[in-house]
Amino acid sequence: MCEKWTMSQIKQVTLTLKQLLKQQKVTYKDIAAHLELSEANIKRVFASHSFSLSRLEQICNFINLSLSDLFVLSEKRQQQLTELTLEQEQELIDNPKLLLVAVCVRDSWSFEEIINHYDIDKFECIRLMAKLDKIKLIQLLPDNNYKLLIAQDFRWVKHGPLEKFMEKEVLNRFMASKFDEEDSFRFYLRGRYSQSSIDIIQRKLNQITNEAAILNQEDAPLPLDKRKHMGLLFAMRPWEPSLFEQYRRHSETKD
Repeated sequence: MCEKWTMSQIKQVTLTLKQLLKQQKVTYKDIAAHLELSEANIKRVFASHSFSLSRLEQICNFINLSLSDLFVLSEKRQQQLTELTLEQEQELIDNPKLLLVAVCVRDSWSFEEIINHYDIDKFECIRLMAKLDKIKLIQLLPDNNYKLLIAQDFRWVKHGPLEKFMEKEVLNRFMASKFDEEDSFRFYLRGRYSQSSIDIIQRKLNQITNEAAILNQEDAPLPLDKRKHMGLLFAMRPWEPSLFEQYRRHSETKD
């Protein structure tokens, strides 16, 4: 690594890379095979944070990530939450306006953009942002500025308040659209895949998720009228339409 970097920065880059590998289900064994090294050697490199830039770039290339993207993610994730607590999620669900402002600050809206775009006055917005500061989603700064303390690609608590809210209030309405507007896209594909192919598909979906988070961060400095509010949904699970399922022979185990 660059000699100008501090050990804490090197550790943060390593931690970010390990998180990305975990999300994409890439193991040390996979990396070792790709780089034609022993698994023990790869484990030692990660444990000691002794990456050369060329080695780091090789690992990034393996998961379709550039070095610059890794460094951007590492900087953004430093001191950022990647998952909320149940209490934090419940605070948001219990107060719809608080949830709204939380979504806005996650997408880097300014204080003025929030009160100009939504029916929230200046004093109410200050109170809501103070609440987000109290539950440690942001650090409130002078002049109604803030520092975001939550990662762009944070994960919901499994079966938690946010996931239940999304399933009940958002996903059904989101999927009810005909997706015929400009910039809309919907594609459904089914098939029977080997486990290795499923692992590849999951890894690529995670790569797209990471890239979308990076692009959202890169676009954050643009004024609000230059950014379009988009919803992205990635989904995959073992499933067969009931139309087909009813014709299965009883001897075949159901998914």
